[in-house]
Amino acid sequence: MKYKSLTIAAFVVVCLAQLYAPVSMILHREEVLQHGKEYKFETAPIDPNDPFRGKYIVLRFREESFPVDSTENWDQAEDIFLHLQTDRNGFATIRSISQVPPAENTDYVKAKVSYVSHHNGRDSIFFEYPFNRFYMKESKAYEAELAYQSSQQDTTQQTFALVRVKDGEAVLKDVLINGVPVKEVVERQRERDQAAIKKAQEQ
Repeated sequence: MKYKSLTIAAFVVVCLAQLYAPVSMILHREEVLQHGKEYKFETAPIDPNDPFRGKYIVLRFREESFPVDSTENWDQAEDIFLHLQTDRNGFATIRSISQVPPAENTDYVKAKVSYVSHHNGRDSIFFEYPFNRFYMKESKAYEAELAYQSSQQDTTQQTFALVRVKDGEAVLKDVLINGVPVKEVVERQRERDQAAIKKAQEQ
């Protein structure tokens, strides 16, 4: 009986340990969303030949590299810290980069070096943001990605990712096209399509 009780207790401990990591991640994410500073990261066009994913939108950004004096001490896939500031249009820009976290009272994002470049006498560090995928319900993701790609090809439209930043961690809150959340863009397009079908049927 005692052995059975110990076995059950051990099983419960294992289960709780397995639950701790995902619950902790969810709580941390909510902490960043609730208390992080909000930044708007302007997006950039993606390769129109990229396949559709079906569950998320792949995001590219206006700033994905930063010039350095030398790439000698930088390595692919290493952690990088992007020090943020806001431009006159209200968008996030990279003020500087470092290989160690910056001092307190500085907003920054922890990212990864994608590759280092030496081209035409200019050294640059290319990096990958930790929020380059926007997950959605699969029923809307395809239409959302179509709307997103279309907006990137139209220079009159403005698309950006709304991100909350706290202590180097970043959480993607939403993707907006001309100030409208992409989910709402999809819903509006569906309404227009349904209205057009109804009108055609009435004629």
